[in-house]
Amino acid sequence: MSLPPPNVLALIPPMTQLNTPYPATAYLTGFLRSREVPIAQADLALELVLSVMTAAGLEALAAAVEQRHVKRRTEAERSFLAASEIYASTVESVIAFLQGRDATLAHRIVSRRYLPEGPRFAALSAYEGEDPLAWAFGALGTQDRARHVATLYLNDIADVIRDAVDPGFEFVRYGEKLAASQSSFEPLAQALARPRNLLDQHLERLTRQVLQQHQPDIVLLSVPFPGALYGALRIAQTIRTERPDATIVMGGGYANTELRELAEPRLFDFVDYVTLDRGEAPLWALIEHWQGRRHDAHLIRTFLRNAAGEVRYVDAGDLEIAFADTGTPSWQGLPLERYLSLLDMLNPMHRLWSEGRWNKLTIAHGCYWKKCSFCDVSLDYIANYQTAAAAVLVDRIEAIVAETGETGFHFVDEAAPPKVLKSLAAELLRRKTTISWWGNIRFEKTFTPTLCEELAASGCIAVSGGLEVASDRLLKLMKKGVSVAQVARVTRAFTDAGILVHAYLMYGFPTQTVAETMDSLEYVRQLFAEGCLQSGYFHRFTCTVHSPVGLNPAEYGVTLVAPSSGRFARNDIGFHDPTGVDHDSLGKALGTALYNYMHGVALDRPVRDWFADVMPSVRLPRTRVPARYIAQALAGKID
Repeated sequence: MSLPPPNVLALIPPMTQLNTPYPATAYLTGFLRSREVPIAQADLALELVLSVMTAAGLEALAAAVEQRHVKRRTEAERSFLAASEIYASTVESVIAFLQGRDATLAHRIVSRRYLPEGPRFAALSAYEGEDPLAWAFGALGTQDRARHVATLYLNDIADVIRDAVDPGFEFVRYGEKLAASQSSFEPLAQALARPRNLLDQHLERLTRQVLQQHQPDIVLLSVPFPGALYGALRIAQTIRTERPDATIVMGGGYANTELRELAEPRLFDFVDYVTLDRGEAPLWALIEHWQGRRHDAHLIRTFLRNAAGEVRYVDAGDLEIAFADTGTPSWQGLPLERYLSLLDMLNPMHRLWSEGRWNKLTIAHGCYWKKCSFCDVSLDYIANYQTAAAAVLVDRIEAIVAETGETGFHFVDEAAPPKVLKSLAAELLRRKTTISWWGNIRFEKTFTPTLCEELAASGCIAVSGGLEVASDRLLKLMKKGVSVAQVARVTRAFTDAGILVHAYLMYGFPTQTVAETMDSLEYVRQLFAEGCLQSGYFHRFTCTVHSPVGLNPAEYGVTLVAPSSGRFARNDIGFHDPTGVDHDSLGKALGTALYNYMHGVALDRPVRDWFADVMPSVRLPRTRVPARYIAQALAGKID
């Protein structure tokens, strides 16, 4: 006789986002509720920050700073201690303002006399006798100005926490270096064996509270990034103590990419199971196992530790759940009114990631292109492409709006398919459903000016996509399926439709030369100057073991570094590039230039000058890109 369904609790560990919930628990909540399994969810990343950002929390932080035995405190610590009473008396008001509960406080915040100002305010203080935010907010924009100042204020406090309590702390990640591509579990084991610091104590108390409230039989820990693993395992420690009979299951993006060869038994001192890829089928199999209806030899995509203390991977392969059948995500139980709308970057497009609360929704699973040589094309989250009908998607959208009261959506697909977006836009317009949405795409020619106008009419406000190296030779080597000229026309079509455009940019790809890096920046400069792009971000190429470069390095002119032996994480892998380019210095130039471009500054400056600033002793080539290349591409003179 099988047991009734278990009580399930899905937890978001620190750290993910502060402005909106990470969607994994909402997806699983919607799925289990569609099958009448009781499930609750909680965001301990948000709760941890809100616990610290109180008068009592900052008083405890000040005491921790004062108790540190160091010869010299950091600038952030000194500034904080000098104004600790003011921080304690203002922090709860600032949090209320950032939660949208006290809009009138903006007037005091923008006065620059209400809040203490630490090192993060140095850039603003440099503008003596001027208004340093006038270019971004003009004479109005009081609310935005105040949120930017309040965000700097919180970042000052975060710096103090990192300096005095935990060097791994950040608002969007926690202990990332302990987990990122760590072949050995030992650094994490040592960190978890240390006495709990101030943050750990907050997290332990919060975990006890949520366990007491929900009394779970199964606890799900979603770990999307390396920077969420430490917090997840600290939570697991408390669960083991407070509710030892509960089953603890870990999954998420980190496990899906880095733990596919897991053989470390010590991880299972903290969790009972680790699942891979889409969570619905593994979770359903585990629930059936908990009820006594499925043997553990018939679990789905799951690691466990057997009686002999060995890690075993089980995948019976007899259960799968289609994307269209996963149900509508549900945020019920999460305190949506308590999230913080921050304003870190002032660029209109870039700020979307941290500003406002967005309903995160996937409109297709996997990637329809799945060819890019830098991407994990061999893994499920890319390779297993599935869609749902536009009617199903809009049903989900309308249900989410009814539940949350919010009409903003961030489509978090790897690359939203143009055909699905076209159908979705038509269905939204047919039903007269009003939403605002943005998401990730590929800059392919299917996005015609007509389609971009249709997407804008349906509520599209912004898109992000990969331009990567902005070099036709390297784009071909990457198998991106686009050219620079094509990207120019597509991005301009979006811009002309009133849609903001963000470009993901890359440097350090195998065999990329200094000249190609400089040419890439020149293309980017022209794209900004012609109004094709409003935002961008350069990141350093990383080779992963699951990508075509990692699987077939010889095709890309590189050799891999022999991986470290170990039984824990494996994802990023080093490589030898015969070009020997100093990508670290080039990256500094690219980042500085792009920051200026995003704010409409220095678009006429020769790109060579940015590199000369950081590489003064290197003889640099001149760019080979024609001065009007993008303008000619937009005019149809370049294919």
